[in-house]
Amino acid sequence: MKIDILTLFPEMFTNVLNQSIIGRAIKNGIIKLNVINFREYSSDKHKRVDDYPYGGGSGMVLMNQPIFDALKSITKEKKKYKIIYLTPKGKTFNQEMALSLSKEENLIFICGHYEGIDQRIIDYWVTDEISIGDYVLTGGELPTMVVIDTVARLIPGVLNNENSFKDESFYSGLLEYPHYTRPADYNGMKVPKVLLSGNHKLIEEWRLKKSIELTIKRRPDLIEKFLKNNKFTQKEREKFKNIINEILMNNN
Repeated sequence: MKIDILTLFPEMFTNVLNQSIIGRAIKNGIIKLNVINFREYSSDKHKRVDDYPYGGGSGMVLMNQPIFDALKSITKEKKKYKIIYLTPKGKTFNQEMALSLSKEENLIFICGHYEGIDQRIIDYWVTDEISIGDYVLTGGELPTMVVIDTVARLIPGVLNNENSFKDESFYSGLLEYPHYTRPADYNGMKVPKVLLSGNHKLIEEWRLKKSIELTIKRRPDLIEKFLKNNKFTQKEREKFKNIINEILMNNN
C-alpha cells in the first residue's frame, strides 16, 4: 500500500511511523510512505498557506492552491485514490472502516490546521471525511497517525501472526478478553486455572465468556450489533444469547 500524507509538520510522522511494527512494514516495502509538506507548493513568495475566512470569524483557513497543487503532483487518476480528510465533522472511525481502508492500494491523508481547509478542497478531492472522536485537536496529524496505525496492521504481512488481529477488541464486535503471562503466581495473584489446563476448547469458551462479560460491562451498546452479525449461524447466535443471559442473571 502507498500512503501519502499532506501536512505542515512532516517531522511528526517521520519520528513516529518509522518505529516498531509500522516502521518494519515500511522498511520491508509492504507500506510505501510519502510525507509532503504542502507549504513547499505555495505560490506565495513568503510560502503562505492560510488566509482569513470569508464572512469573518476567528482563526485562519488553509488555502486551496498549495493543497490542490500538492494533490495534483501525486495523483494520476483521481478515482484510484482514497483521499481522506481528518475532521471533527467526519464519520466516526471504527474497525470496520479500518478493514475497508486496508484493502485499498493508495491512501492520501490531508492534515488540516487552524480552522480547517477551504471547502472547495473537500468538494473536489476528498472521498472520506473521518473523525477519531467527539473532541477537537490542534491539527490532523495525530488523528492521521491513529488511522494509519489501525489500518496498516490489517495489511497482510505487517503483523508476524496474520491471525493475531482477529482476536482483538472490535474485530469480532466484542471487547478483547484478558491476557496473562509468566509467572503463573505473582505475589499471590494467580492466572485463571483454565488457561493452564491445555484444554483449548475450555480456553476458547472462557475467552468468549470474558469478552462478552467485558463488553456488557463497558460497552453494552456493542452487544446488539454483535448478535446481528450475519457471519453467525442460528446455533451460534443462540449460544451467545445464553451466555449473555447467564452473565446478566449473575450480575443481578
